[in-house]
Amino acid sequence: MQDLRGKTVLVTGGGRGIGRAIALAFAAQGSHLVITGRSQAALDSVAREIHCYDVTILPLSCDVTQKREIEDLKKRIASELEIVEVLVNNAGIAPAVSFLEMEDSLWEEVMRVNLTGTYYCCKVFLPEMIAAKWGRIVNIASTVAKTSYPNISAYATSKHAVLGLTRSLAVETAKFGVTVNAVCPGYVDTGLTQKNAALLAEKKGKPLADAFEMLKSASPQKRLIEPAEVAHLAVMLASEAAKGITGQAINVDGGAVMA
Repeated sequence: MQDLRGKTVLVTGGGRGIGRAIALAFAAQGSHLVITGRSQAALDSVAREIHCYDVTILPLSCDVTQKREIEDLKKRIASELEIVEVLVNNAGIAPAVSFLEMEDSLWEEVMRVNLTGTYYCCKVFLPEMIAAKWGRIVNIASTVAKTSYPNISAYATSKHAVLGLTRSLAVETAKFGVTVNAVCPGYVDTGLTQKNAALLAEKKGKPLADAFEMLKSASPQKRLIEPAEVAHLAVMLASEAAKGITGQAINVDGGAVMA
Protein backbone atom coordinates (compact mmCIF):
# COMPACT_ATOMS: atom_id res chain seq x y z
CA MET A 1 0.00 0.00 0.00
CA GLN A 2 2.52 2.55 -1.21
CA ASP A 3 -0.10 5.31 -1.16
CA LEU A 4 0.31 5.54 2.63
CA ARG A 5 3.99 6.44 2.38
CA GLY A 6 4.53 9.94 3.72
CA LYS A 7 1.01 10.27 5.14
CA THR A 8 0.69 11.64 8.65
CA VAL A 9 -1.15 9.25 10.95
CA LEU A 10 -2.35 10.01 14.48
CA VAL A 11 -3.00 7.01 16.74
CA THR A 12 -4.56 7.73 20.12
CA GLY A 13 -3.85 5.24 22.87
CA GLY A 14 -0.70 4.37 20.94
CA GLY A 15 1.48 3.33 23.85
CA ARG A 16 0.43 -0.29 24.19
CA GLY A 17 -1.74 -3.12 22.90
CA ILE A 18 -3.77 -2.48 19.77
CA GLY A 19 -2.53 1.11 19.48
CA ARG A 20 1.08 0.03 19.50
CA ALA A 21 0.40 -2.59 16.81
CA ILE A 22 -1.40 -0.03 14.64
CA ALA A 23 1.45 2.46 14.95
CA LEU A 24 4.01 -0.19 13.94
CA ALA A 25 1.86 -1.30 10.99
CA PHE A 26 1.60 2.24 9.59
CA ALA A 27 5.33 2.83 10.16
CA ALA A 28 6.02 -0.28 8.07
CA GLN A 29 4.06 1.40 5.25
CA GLY A 30 6.27 4.49 5.47
CA SER A 31 3.72 6.70 7.22
CA HIS A 32 4.77 9.39 9.66
CA LEU A 33 3.37 8.74 13.13
CA VAL A 34 2.00 10.73 16.00
CA ILE A 35 1.15 8.52 18.96
CA THR A 36 -0.61 9.80 22.04
CA GLY A 37 -1.55 8.47 25.44
CA ARG A 38 -1.30 9.30 29.11
CA SER A 39 1.97 7.44 29.79
CA GLN A 40 4.95 9.16 28.23
CA ALA A 41 7.18 6.20 29.13
CA ALA A 42 4.96 3.80 27.16
CA LEU A 43 4.87 6.18 24.17
CA ASP A 44 8.65 6.56 24.22
CA SER A 45 9.02 2.77 24.23
CA VAL A 46 6.91 2.45 21.07
CA ALA A 47 8.80 5.33 19.49
CA ARG A 48 12.07 3.46 20.00
CA GLU A 49 10.59 0.49 18.13
CA ILE A 50 9.50 2.72 15.27
CA HIS A 51 12.91 4.37 14.92
CA CYS A 52 14.04 1.41 12.80
CA TYR A 53 11.77 2.74 10.04
CA ASP A 54 12.62 5.81 7.96
CA VAL A 55 9.69 7.83 9.27
CA THR A 56 9.06 10.66 11.70
CA ILE A 57 7.62 9.60 15.05
CA LEU A 58 6.21 12.02 17.60
CA PRO A 59 5.32 10.42 20.96
CA LEU A 60 3.18 13.09 22.63
CA SER A 61 1.30 12.81 25.89
CA CYS A 62 -2.33 13.85 25.49
CA ASP A 63 -5.55 13.27 27.44
CA VAL A 64 -8.30 12.84 24.84
CA THR A 65 -10.96 13.79 27.39
CA GLN A 66 -9.57 17.35 27.37
CA LYS A 67 -10.36 19.23 24.16
CA ARG A 68 -7.78 21.93 24.92
CA GLU A 69 -5.03 19.30 25.01
CA ILE A 70 -6.16 17.96 21.62
CA GLU A 71 -6.14 21.47 20.18
CA ASP A 72 -2.62 21.98 21.52
CA LEU A 73 -1.66 18.63 20.01
CA LYS A 74 -2.92 19.80 16.63
CA LYS A 75 -0.71 22.90 16.84
CA ARG A 76 2.34 20.80 17.73
CA ILE A 77 1.69 18.42 14.81
CA ALA A 78 1.22 21.36 12.42
CA SER A 79 4.61 22.75 13.39
CA GLU A 80 6.41 19.50 12.51
CA LEU A 81 4.26 17.43 10.14
CA GLU A 82 1.53 19.76 8.84
CA ILE A 83 -1.95 18.14 8.90
CA VAL A 84 -3.21 14.80 10.18
CA GLU A 85 -4.42 12.78 7.20
CA VAL A 86 -5.32 9.56 8.99
CA LEU A 87 -6.88 9.58 12.45
CA VAL A 88 -7.12 6.33 14.39
CA ASN A 89 -9.26 6.74 17.51
CA ASN A 90 -8.02 3.87 19.62
CA ALA A 91 -7.84 5.29 23.16
CA GLY A 92 -10.27 3.49 25.41
CA ILE A 93 -10.93 1.80 28.72
CA ALA A 94 -12.97 -1.32 29.43
CA PRO A 95 -13.66 -1.84 33.12
CA ALA A 96 -15.58 -4.99 34.06
CA VAL A 97 -18.24 -4.48 36.73
CA SER A 98 -21.91 -5.32 37.03
CA PHE A 99 -24.40 -2.53 36.37
CA LEU A 100 -25.71 -2.25 39.93
CA GLU A 101 -22.23 -2.37 41.45
CA MET A 102 -20.85 0.29 39.07
CA GLU A 103 -20.15 3.73 40.53
CA ASP A 104 -21.62 6.64 38.58
CA SER A 105 -18.12 8.10 38.34
CA LEU A 106 -16.93 5.00 36.46
CA TRP A 107 -19.79 5.27 33.96
CA GLU A 108 -18.88 8.92 33.36
CA GLU A 109 -15.18 8.13 32.92
CA VAL A 110 -15.87 5.41 30.34
CA MET A 111 -18.07 7.80 28.35
CA ARG A 112 -15.47 10.57 28.54
CA VAL A 113 -12.63 8.39 27.28
CA ASN A 114 -14.33 6.09 24.79
CA LEU A 115 -16.99 8.37 23.31
CA THR A 116 -16.24 12.01 24.08
CA GLY A 117 -12.53 11.51 23.41
CA THR A 118 -13.37 10.12 19.96
CA TYR A 119 -15.78 13.00 19.37
CA TYR A 120 -13.19 15.63 20.35
CA CYS A 121 -10.51 14.15 18.10
CA CYS A 122 -12.86 14.02 15.13
CA LYS A 123 -14.03 17.58 15.82
CA VAL A 124 -10.48 18.93 15.93
CA PHE A 125 -8.87 17.03 13.04
CA LEU A 126 -11.75 16.52 10.58
CA PRO A 127 -11.92 20.11 9.23
CA GLU A 128 -8.45 19.91 7.67
CA MET A 129 -9.29 16.58 6.04
CA ILE A 130 -12.38 18.13 4.49
CA ALA A 131 -10.36 21.13 3.29
CA ALA A 132 -7.79 18.78 1.73
CA LYS A 133 -10.56 16.68 0.09
CA TRP A 134 -8.95 13.54 1.51
CA GLY A 135 -8.87 11.90 4.88
CA ARG A 136 -9.38 8.69 6.81
CA ILE A 137 -10.91 8.18 10.24
CA VAL A 138 -10.73 4.71 11.75
CA ASN A 139 -12.52 4.26 15.06
CA ILE A 140 -11.52 1.22 17.08
CA ALA A 141 -14.86 0.06 18.44
CA SER A 142 -15.56 -3.52 19.55
CA THR A 143 -17.87 -6.42 18.83
CA VAL A 144 -19.86 -5.11 21.79
CA ALA A 145 -20.82 -2.19 19.56
CA LYS A 146 -23.18 -4.78 18.05
CA THR A 147 -23.89 -7.10 20.97
CA SER A 148 -22.95 -7.27 24.66
CA TYR A 149 -21.85 -9.48 27.52
CA PRO A 150 -22.44 -9.30 31.27
CA ASN A 151 -20.61 -6.76 33.43
CA ILE A 152 -19.62 -4.32 30.67
CA SER A 153 -22.68 -2.08 30.38
CA ALA A 154 -20.69 1.17 30.29
CA TYR A 155 -18.18 -0.14 27.78
CA ALA A 156 -20.86 -1.63 25.52
CA THR A 157 -22.91 1.55 25.62
CA SER A 158 -19.90 3.70 24.74
CA LYS A 159 -18.98 1.48 21.79
CA HIS A 160 -22.56 1.41 20.49
CA ALA A 161 -22.38 5.21 20.54
CA VAL A 162 -19.01 5.23 18.73
CA LEU A 163 -20.59 3.13 16.00
CA GLY A 164 -23.45 5.62 15.68
CA LEU A 165 -20.96 8.50 15.43
CA THR A 166 -19.00 6.57 12.80
CA ARG A 167 -22.05 6.13 10.59
CA SER A 168 -23.24 9.71 10.98
CA LEU A 169 -19.82 11.15 10.12
CA ALA A 170 -19.48 8.81 7.14
CA VAL A 171 -22.70 10.20 5.66
CA GLU A 172 -21.71 13.81 6.30
CA THR A 173 -18.17 13.52 4.91
CA ALA A 174 -18.63 11.19 1.94
CA LYS A 175 -18.71 14.02 -0.61
CA PHE A 176 -15.43 15.44 0.69
CA GLY A 177 -13.18 12.47 -0.02
CA VAL A 178 -13.14 11.41 3.62
CA THR A 179 -14.03 7.92 4.82
CA VAL A 180 -15.04 7.01 8.36
CA ASN A 181 -15.11 3.39 9.47
CA ALA A 182 -15.08 1.34 12.64
CA VAL A 183 -13.05 -1.76 13.40
CA CYS A 184 -14.78 -4.12 15.84
CA PRO A 185 -12.34 -6.52 17.51
CA GLY A 186 -13.40 -9.39 19.68
CA TYR A 187 -11.23 -10.42 22.61
CA VAL A 188 -7.69 -9.33 21.71
CA ASP A 189 -4.54 -10.67 23.35
CA THR A 190 -3.55 -7.48 25.19
CA GLY A 191 -2.77 -6.44 28.73
CA LEU A 192 -6.33 -5.19 29.09
CA THR A 193 -7.76 -8.61 28.24
CA GLN A 194 -5.31 -10.25 30.62
CA LYS A 195 -6.46 -7.91 33.39
CA ASN A 196 -10.12 -8.66 32.71
CA ALA A 197 -9.38 -12.40 32.58
CA ALA A 198 -7.85 -12.12 36.05
CA LEU A 199 -10.97 -10.34 37.31
CA LEU A 200 -13.16 -13.01 35.72
CA ALA A 201 -11.12 -15.77 37.35
CA GLU A 202 -11.46 -14.10 40.74
CA LYS A 203 -15.20 -13.57 40.33
CA LYS A 204 -15.82 -17.15 39.19
CA GLY A 205 -13.37 -18.68 41.66
CA LYS A 206 -11.55 -20.40 38.82
CA PRO A 207 -7.89 -20.64 37.72
CA LEU A 208 -6.66 -17.91 35.37
CA ALA A 209 -6.18 -20.47 32.59
CA ASP A 210 -9.87 -21.37 32.79
CA ALA A 211 -10.82 -17.71 32.51
CA PHE A 212 -8.77 -17.38 29.33
CA GLU A 213 -10.48 -20.45 27.90
CA MET A 214 -13.84 -18.83 28.62
CA LEU A 215 -12.81 -15.75 26.65
CA LYS A 216 -11.44 -17.84 23.81
CA SER A 217 -14.64 -19.86 23.65
CA ALA A 218 -16.55 -16.73 22.60
CA SER A 219 -15.01 -17.20 19.16
CA PRO A 220 -15.69 -20.16 16.85
CA GLN A 221 -11.94 -20.15 16.19
CA LYS A 222 -11.38 -20.70 19.94
CA ARG A 223 -8.61 -18.14 20.21
CA LEU A 224 -7.82 -14.55 21.07
CA ILE A 225 -7.26 -12.09 18.23
CA GLU A 226 -3.71 -10.80 17.81
CA PRO A 227 -3.25 -7.00 17.91
CA ALA A 228 -1.55 -7.14 14.50
CA GLU A 229 -4.74 -8.50 12.95
CA VAL A 230 -6.61 -5.38 14.02
CA ALA A 231 -3.73 -3.22 12.82
CA HIS A 232 -3.70 -4.74 9.34
CA LEU A 233 -7.38 -3.90 8.89
CA ALA A 234 -6.84 -0.33 10.07
CA VAL A 235 -4.07 0.10 7.51
CA MET A 236 -6.24 -1.32 4.74
CA LEU A 237 -9.10 1.03 5.58
CA ALA A 238 -6.72 3.99 5.43
CA SER A 239 -5.41 3.03 1.99
CA GLU A 240 -6.62 4.25 -1.36
CA ALA A 241 -7.77 0.70 -2.08
CA ALA A 242 -10.53 1.24 0.49
CA LYS A 243 -11.79 4.59 -0.84
CA GLY A 244 -15.21 3.07 -1.49
CA ILE A 245 -15.57 1.73 2.06
CA THR A 246 -17.19 4.13 4.51
CA GLY A 247 -19.69 3.94 7.34
CA GLN A 248 -18.80 0.30 7.96
CA ALA A 249 -18.17 -1.62 11.17
CA ILE A 250 -15.93 -4.56 10.35
CA ASN A 251 -15.48 -7.38 12.83
CA VAL A 252 -12.12 -8.97 13.64
CA ASP A 253 -13.35 -11.62 16.02
CA GLY A 254 -12.85 -15.11 14.60
CA GLY A 255 -16.54 -15.30 13.74
CA ALA A 256 -17.90 -14.48 17.20
CA VAL A 257 -20.47 -11.97 15.93
CA MET A 258 -22.06 -12.74 12.57
CA ALA A 259 -23.33 -9.24 11.79
